[in-house]
Amino acid sequence: MTDLTNIIKPSNVAVITGGASGIGLAAAKHFASKGMNVVIADLGADRLAAAAKAVAAGSGDDRVLAVETDVSDKAALQTLERQVVERFGKVHVLMNNAGIGPETSIFSDDSGWDAILGVNLMGVVNGTRAFGPNMLAHGEPGLIINTGSKQGITTPPGNPAYNVSKAGVKVFTEALEHELRNTEGGKLSAHLLIPGFVFTGLSKGFGGEKPAAAWTAEQTVDFMIESLEKGDFYILCPDNDVARPVDERRMAWAVGDIIENRPPLSRWHPDYADRFKAFLEGK
Repeated sequence: MTDLTNIIKPSNVAVITGGASGIGLAAAKHFASKGMNVVIADLGADRLAAAAKAVAAGSGDDRVLAVETDVSDKAALQTLERQVVERFGKVHVLMNNAGIGPETSIFSDDSGWDAILGVNLMGVVNGTRAFGPNMLAHGEPGLIINTGSKQGITTPPGNPAYNVSKAGVKVFTEALEHELRNTEGGKLSAHLLIPGFVFTGLSKGFGGEKPAAAWTAEQTVDFMIESLEKGDFYILCPDNDVARPVDERRMAWAVGDIIENRPPLSRWHPDYADRFKAFLEGK
């Protein structure tokens, strides 16, 4: 169990990248509702202003800072860290959440690959390396929450750049937590948020209406907080369509490709379709 009352409490500070919409905005509102000072980092001045107004409605303008920040730029995150420390002092929660998902293929233009890897993967690395040292040094309990994806674990066909970026976030966050728990005197822990199907700005093709299968961003954040209270590292979120046992079997099958020397992504290989279906059904 984790005592979040020493972390998510009035006057402590939370920094959320990708905080102007979706899961990031829902998290910012949650932290603000607990009396925390909240910093939103994102792109788009108008989007940031609207998000800051929404977050401040639950806490007050003096407790919210919105800064336009390109997380793929290490120097920009270092500058943000200095701004936050100058304004609020110590940071207690860092949520590296910024993410994009333009379509890519193995041989598609470099622009898509560079953008996705820059934001989704290096944004997490840059954010952690910019904020982490001072979060450790101040000696108070804290959290680093990195937003991954089930696609970074089961790596389904389609958009390989996105899958690679989220697989990298998983590996990086595992290494981060190992290092933090072996840091003498450290009171900082890392956690990997693995959302299910969430209706956010990255969702496409629904005409602005949430599909029945999707969770809201708020539901995802509520589940995240419950999981953090239990001390979970892997915050594996269900949704209205996929329950945890299904996710577990999909992930076990993916690892089984290596153990059983099957073709990669055998779940989608015609020779293994029936075997996977039977495995999924527990047969």
